[in-house]
Amino acid sequence: MCPPIELGLDTFGDITDGPDGKPLHAAQVMRDLVEEGVAADEAGVDFLGVGEHHRADFAVTSPEMVLAAIAARTKRIRLGSAVTVLSSDDPIRVYQRFATLDAVSNGRAEVILGRGSFIESFPLFGFDLNQYEELFNEKLDLYAKVIQQQPVTWQGRTRPPLKNQPIFPKTESDTLTTWIGVGGTPESVMRAAHYGFPMMLAIIGGEPKRFAPFADLYRRALSEQGKPALPIGVHSHGYVAESDALAREELFADYKRMRDKIGSERGWPPFGKTEFEREIETGSLYVGSPETVARKIAATIKAIGATRFDMKYSAGPLSHAKMTRCIELYGRKVAPLVREMVDA
Repeated sequence: MCPPIELGLDTFGDITDGPDGKPLHAAQVMRDLVEEGVAADEAGVDFLGVGEHHRADFAVTSPEMVLAAIAARTKRIRLGSAVTVLSSDDPIRVYQRFATLDAVSNGRAEVILGRGSFIESFPLFGFDLNQYEELFNEKLDLYAKVIQQQPVTWQGRTRPPLKNQPIFPKTESDTLTTWIGVGGTPESVMRAAHYGFPMMLAIIGGEPKRFAPFADLYRRALSEQGKPALPIGVHSHGYVAESDALAREELFADYKRMRDKIGSERGWPPFGKTEFEREIETGSLYVGSPETVARKIAATIKAIGATRFDMKYSAGPLSHAKMTRCIELYGRKVAPLVREMVDA
């Protein structure tokens, strides 16, 4: 029997525009995000992920705080990060914060660990970018020991050693669901398999099925290491409206503003309508009516062999009202259609 398909949503807490066209204060963005979490729960969405950033165009620096506020007003939706930048954090504190979220949400917390696509947290918290790989590898190794919820003995190069150190609080289930975010390198895939964590593929450009070999490598590595099969998820950008034309019309300007802001820092050319249309037609933008988006998600799930798809529904200044409508369409219409299509 095939495992059930899970449909989630991600947001980075992008600074949105208000009704007057001016950027909202980060505090209002976070309050709106809580309402979006409530809407996602009511619409039947399986998971909500909130990203961590430390820059002016994103509101959320502490996802666990926002997720705890959402937990207090929801009943069933699972809540996690998208992603937690482990390299510039403390593995024990990461565990403790999410174990606390797990408690207040009655076991609904998840962690998605990654190295992040931005580097602002490194100088902010006093970490050397020259240790980028070493920091992530060592901290992941320590985190893998901590979530076993037994006294920890560990030694590395980037922090003092631990000897038979108990870690609190323990979760009621004696575990904490943890994913590894993978951007598409064999080394990252093998790392996820080595620690026995589910793998979340971040597919944010180009044809999604090109990631199928990474999924195959992951499954093969787990088998060769004698580990059970584990979930594979996909994270990509998208937007749902009542029709294909309306979805494209409403998203383009705001998506372009977000893309061009980041691109100007990374040396990318301006984002144009042709690239936008190409990414929708054959790439990794899931934009359109519920039927169109569902067909594309189902195709990706089948190509990758994934059991979870998380759509990033926020896009720069895209308004709270539009995102809320997108959430409702995604949960009430897209998700049931995807499950029908995958099972067909």
